Amino acid sequence: MGIDDKTHSLSDYSSAKVLAIVFESDHCPVSENYETRIRAIYDDYKSKGVQLVAINPNNPSAVRLNELGYTDLTDSFADMKLRAANRHMDWPFLYDGETQGLATKFGASATPHIFIFDQDRKLRYEGRIDDNQTKSLVKSNDARNAIDALLSDREVAVTHTPAFGCSTKWLSKAGDVQAEWEKIKAEPVKVDIASVEDLKKLRSNGTSKITVVHFWTTSCKDCGTTFHDLETTYRMYRLRDFNLVAVSVDDPAKKDAVLKTLQEEYASNLNYQVDTKNMKLVEEAVGAKWRPGSSYTMVILPDGKVVYQKEGKFDIHEMRRAVLANMPDGRAYAGQHEYWSESMGTK
Repeated sequence: MGIDDKTHSLSDYSSAKVLAIVFESDHCPVSENYETRIRAIYDDYKSKGVQLVAINPNNPSAVRLNELGYTDLTDSFADMKLRAANRHMDWPFLYDGETQGLATKFGASATPHIFIFDQDRKLRYEGRIDDNQTKSLVKSNDARNAIDALLSDREVAVTHTPAFGCSTKWLSKAGDVQAEWEKIKAEPVKVDIASVEDLKKLRSNGTSKITVVHFWTTSCKDCGTTFHDLETTYRMYRLRDFNLVAVSVDDPAKKDAVLKTLQEEYASNLNYQVDTKNMKLVEEAVGAKWRPGSSYTMVILPDGKVVYQKEGKFDIHEMRRAVLANMPDGRAYAGQHEYWSESMGTK
């Protein structure tokens, strides 16, 4: 099944001289880093008789939350559509995560992993796209070399290279996800009282982490889904320079009700309840204003700059992209800052 909601078959691409099938995914930072190169292969060769088809082999139920630290989305079919829309992916993007039947037959070991077939659909190359996920350090364009050889009716000089990236998330790994969740449920949940001065410090963010501050109240009718999404985000990003602080603006006398709500969400992040009923003081401390009974969410950089703020309901994926676009590159996945800056339209 493709993100166009149509079932795709090999016969759909019978006219192509070369068929390139690349396994890629939403959540994998290596796959994300190769997305522009996959796009370039599609654009450069589509008029030359080359058909590129992407397939997501991963089942989201086999991906732990702490494996989602570099993404705004899961590997679900619905989220594939969101990624394609956000990144303007024009090539066919198919979902094999439900049964993983095709990925198993191919032996797709990682995302990305590319397989290139000639006109008779004989496999002529499989492996990596090139030899370095950092584009400026690439020395061997293996997939392009194979395609060029086939278009020129030449033998492919190198027919196999080791694929590298994120391992395929097979359904057999679902137990790891459940084990992670059991650990999450066992984490302690508490709420501390915060003064106006504490809120001022929170707003200035003197930490080294990008901090999401979420003001909420037990009387908010629309806060449930938002709170759940934020807690999921915390579990996704907390191994990086990220923090979530939930601030209840309920009457201090409602501390038990506040704690109960936090416990229901297994909210093991930093939680505050303000020590005042005076919302004007709270709003002045953080430099924002919102309606009584509503929520307010801010993404604050370590220098105190606010890069995202919304009252009430908001698009969790948009907020996550704001966080990711401001995360500095680490040594493991150079190129992520550029990728997410492009996704936010800031580059």
